[in-house]
Amino acid sequence: MLSTEMEKNSHHNRWEGKVSAKLRNATKAQAWPLVKDFFNLHKRFPTLATCYGLHGSNGDPGCIRYCAGSSIPSNGPARLSWSKERLVAVDDADFWLKYEMVDSNIGFTSYESTMKVLSNGDDDESNGCTLEWSFAVDPVEGLELEELIRKYHVGLQLMAHKMEEEIQCLVS
Repeated sequence: MLSTEMEKNSHHNRWEGKVSAKLRNATKAQAWPLVKDFFNLHKRFPTLATCYGLHGSNGDPGCIRYCAGSSIPSNGPARLSWSKERLVAVDDADFWLKYEMVDSNIGFTSYESTMKVLSNGDDDESNGCTLEWSFAVDPVEGLELEELIRKYHVGLQLMAHKMEEEIQCLVS
């Protein structure tokens, strides 16, 4: 099951988007460590060729990761798109993290993003959990907001599937 949501913030002319994906066979407690594994996003996000830590300890606010992949075209001659992202905040009690892009070759400016692991409404989590990924960014030259949200949507669906597979391997 999927839901997507788009918003344009006309006050600051920023793009905002939110996508979600359900994990039917995973609890929040099982999914959260995989989301919080900030330096290893490439293990779960299919269009990233690599992701690794540049600074700090994995999962601690202030740490910085390098990500490279092919999902969003680079600005310039480089074929590989890359970004450096800083983990801004982590909430282990409510299962969310916030990060910002500090440098990239993909034309993103003032980018910030939040990833959450949410309940599907029942206390026993028998229906799994939901991943929610939201972002805000200044308009990106060469992209449309709807296209960017589609990329996030597809990527998050694939990430949710990989996470479910990983969790099932861990509990089997």
